Amino acid sequence: MTTIDLHRLTGAYALHALSDEENASFERHLADCETCAQETAELSATAARLGLAVATTPAPALRERVLRRITTVRQETPGASTRALPRHAGLKARLLSRWALTACLAAAAALGGTTVWQHHRAEDARTQADQASRTSEEIAAVLAAPDASTLGARLTDGATGTVVVSRSRDRAVFVVSGMARPPGGKVYQLWFDDDGTMRSAGLMDPDRADQAVLMQGGVDRASGMGITVEPDGGSKQPTTTPIALMPLPA
Repeated sequence: MTTIDLHRLTGAYALHALSDEENASFERHLADCETCAQETAELSATAARLGLAVATTPAPALRERVLRRITTVRQETPGASTRALPRHAGLKARLLSRWALTACLAAAAALGGTTVWQHHRAEDARTQADQASRTSEEIAAVLAAPDASTLGARLTDGATGTVVVSRSRDRAVFVVSGMARPPGGKVYQLWFDDDGTMRSAGLMDPDRADQAVLMQGGVDRASGMGITVEPDGGSKQPTTTPIALMPLPA
């Protein structure tokens, strides 16, 4: 593995995505490369903040519910699912299945509009979950990109922010910790600074003090980023003085 290859492993090392051999080689490289050591430390800190930003606390009753199910669910004997059922048992199973299907259809017809409404809500939840999963994967890809670079800064009210940029992926991630809640009816909006012209890069969640945001749109030739307080839903152009301005890492 060449020195150039090792320089590109900082993001993967920070996310523990290297093989044992690559990990050992990179750690030997870190001892002699101050630049990689600093970048690895920054990416590791960002990854840790990202974990805190996207983590959710499980319901208190989850542990008890799982343990209770363990004691009541019978474990299937290995190979049992591959044994053929007797003919009469198979017939009985098919009749029961048809009865169950008929009952389900009847129940669905009785529920009518309520069932349709619940279906739409389930579809909406599934769509949101899929979108969140894709966003998380893209955030991880930016952090692990060979050319990922970071820059941190102190924000207002003691908050800290870190922007991670991958020019090869043309994407940026903003990770913030300790952000104060915006005023009622307001939201924090992110912006790319394109040589003095501010371009919207999406909204932050007003209910979360710690979060990671995949900035919308490509980095392109943006030289910096900013944060403003805008009306709920965001604005096409900044309407207030930025509460923070940061250059993007090279």
